[in-house]
Amino acid sequence: MKVSYQWLSQYVDVSEFTASELAEKLTRNGIEVDFVEKRNKGVTGVVTGYVKTRDKHPDADKLSVVTVDVGGAEDLQIVCGAKNIDAGQKVPVAVVGAVLPDDFKIKKAKLRGVESQGMICSAKELGLNDKLLPKEIQEGILVLPENTPVGEDILKVLGINDEVMELDLTPNRSDALSMIGTAYEIAAIIGREIKLPQEEQGMLHSGVKAEERISVEITATEQCTHYAARLIENIQVGPSPLWMQNRLMAAGVRPINNVVDVTNYVMLEYGQPLHAFDADTLNNGHIDVRLANAGEKLTTLDGTERTLEPHMLLITDGVKPVALAGVMGGLETEVTAGTTRILLESAKFAGNSVRKTSRQLGLRSEASLRFEKEVNPEAVIPALNRAASLLAAHASGVVAEGIVEKKTAESQPVTLTIGLDRLNAYLGTELSSLEVKAILTRLHFTYEENNHEYTVHVPSRRGDITREVDLIEEFARLHGYTNIPTTLMNGVTTPGSLTHAQKVRRALREGLTGSGLHEVMTYSFGHPSAGERFPGLYGASRNITLAMPMNEERSTLRTSLMPHLLDVATYNRNRKTDDVAIFEIGNVYVTEEERLTRHPQEKPMLAMLWTGKRRASQWNSKAEAVDFYDLKGVFEKACESLGVEGLTFAAAQPAGFHPGRTAEIHVEGVNGDTLLGYIGQLHPELQKEQDLADTYVLEIGLESLYEASKGKIEYKGLPRYPSMGRDIAVVVNTEVQVGNLLTKVRDTAGELLESVQVFDIFTGERLGEGKKSVALALVYRHAERTLTDDEVSELHAKVVASLEQEFGAELRK
Repeated sequence: MKVSYQWLSQYVDVSEFTASELAEKLTRNGIEVDFVEKRNKGVTGVVTGYVKTRDKHPDADKLSVVTVDVGGAEDLQIVCGAKNIDAGQKVPVAVVGAVLPDDFKIKKAKLRGVESQGMICSAKELGLNDKLLPKEIQEGILVLPENTPVGEDILKVLGINDEVMELDLTPNRSDALSMIGTAYEIAAIIGREIKLPQEEQGMLHSGVKAEERISVEITATEQCTHYAARLIENIQVGPSPLWMQNRLMAAGVRPINNVVDVTNYVMLEYGQPLHAFDADTLNNGHIDVRLANAGEKLTTLDGTERTLEPHMLLITDGVKPVALAGVMGGLETEVTAGTTRILLESAKFAGNSVRKTSRQLGLRSEASLRFEKEVNPEAVIPALNRAASLLAAHASGVVAEGIVEKKTAESQPVTLTIGLDRLNAYLGTELSSLEVKAILTRLHFTYEENNHEYTVHVPSRRGDITREVDLIEEFARLHGYTNIPTTLMNGVTTPGSLTHAQKVRRALREGLTGSGLHEVMTYSFGHPSAGERFPGLYGASRNITLAMPMNEERSTLRTSLMPHLLDVATYNRNRKTDDVAIFEIGNVYVTEEERLTRHPQEKPMLAMLWTGKRRASQWNSKAEAVDFYDLKGVFEKACESLGVEGLTFAAAQPAGFHPGRTAEIHVEGVNGDTLLGYIGQLHPELQKEQDLADTYVLEIGLESLYEASKGKIEYKGLPRYPSMGRDIAVVVNTEVQVGNLLTKVRDTAGELLESVQVFDIFTGERLGEGKKSVALALVYRHAERTLTDDEVSELHAKVVASLEQEFGAELRK
């Protein structure tokens, strides 16, 4: 909201304060002012002049020589190059010695041999935003109204000697979307009275009763609770007065004609949008407010034909749509130069209805902005009367007697009660009864007092005040936030801490980033086919389609994190970044229902992807491509930091993974052995589709990891006694999984086994078909004494025997 200092001063006496000081006070009291802009960009010495004569320059076809009266003793001769210059015009003249924006000084000059004693200015040369002016004025000099006094300072004529405050309003302060609302706020802050405009001043009545010429009906009673209209006849459409144009331009609104300008002016003044219909284009002057029919069409003022939906609120004449309620008028009923009779609309439309229509059609206007935030229901009639009186004064209009209106609901006044002790206890202040009453008076809130209990009647313009705490905030603002003392908190405090799940996720992030992976955050929405190419842990889950998706690529909730990680890898590869190591921690959304009747389950997941090289080539080493065990090692290291024990890996063939290079991950949890997820190489077809090199991925559910995590790391002292090592190589069938061999070794050896590692796997003709050799290195150690060779040999023999018995293993000779 742009607030002109000069315009504001019409409602409240601000003469003791500059615009910057008011901006500071507003910001300190809760309404932030982004900046204060001076409309005068450095103009001095420019006055209004009357062009007496215009002659062609003797030596230049595109120049004119004009004689201008600027109210001085002598007329000035000025050479002008504007196409629209002509005798009989009132124009801004920069006389010799004047200064224009950017410190451009006007001096006597000769143009093609003819002396020029000044400069006739365009709006842009005066520092005005010429985009707010008609195109013909943008391309030439600024022509002033005929009644402009000659010799008058242009700063006064155009209202340039003004400053504009740009308010950055929060959604709850819709009252400040008007000059009067802002004036109430300023008056409360600085302790001044408010001066409201006289609504019906100068209104001429025709003697005709409005109800005999126009009628109003509300069919959509929930979306429109009040509709009022006035009939104004004998309208003469033309330019609005210059003072009104100046104020509109200061507010960033382009003047159009006196009818449209009056509706915009009153909207900015009261915060109540209005609309003027050409009454002769309406069917018998009738208005019906109803919802649109499916497929119904309306051509709006911007010339676009729009197809409407049943939830959209329309203004119709009983036969055809004539406007989108609260958003934009229709082209067919537009006020034109030939309009003589106007039906003027003022109404209270439901904010949610206007918001939905405006957003769906991509039509944002000053009117829709105000309706969306809910307008003051008690401003409907005052704004209507104010606009009618201005049209009578500045468009020669004659107003029919009476207002034709319909109401479907009455606005309910808000009354709140607050006690002095409660107020002071809440704020930590010591406000007296006198101070409380003074603040309520400054706010223009009526009240009754009974034994330091205040029953406050909140005016309808302050729709943001509905609860006791809202009223307390008003006292805090007006008393001054800086005047509220700093006090220690009183009561039981609860120290904050992370939940176990949060600790696990944080430790995972630290562990994975410490291993060189980068965390990514992707959309929770995906393409409907994403779950088909990589179904993940919840392949049986059905797609959950969004009601209003951004596009097809983001139309369903994800059931796996992996498709988005693949997109990230492809995006980087397309930009010559082939080495990608990433992970994401996020939720997927699971349901078995085709049509949702309840919220889907949100499952926390971890996904990892690694492709390209583990290490780049150096002068002393070659590049090494990443493989399955790199990703497995990073994951195991992260789990080790969480205190997760008992991870096991078994061959698996889930969809989306390589059928021979994939394992399922299990962990011992509260409920026994649990499937965590899958790790392996991406399926070759999927790699080719994504244009990726060998890519290794992991996806697990975090809920089971939460259960398996101890949440802390157990530290052990360095060993004080020597270890003893034994190596064995056993021949087993190829289908025997090495992980099962290791598990059996650990179970048999017990606490004396410090570690067991696979250091070789061999297959060949010498072993026989269907056989493989697995070489294991075992390390034995006792924490409190030195082991003897005999006891290690005995224990080692048991280990070998258990392998022979369980897997039919034979010691390799």
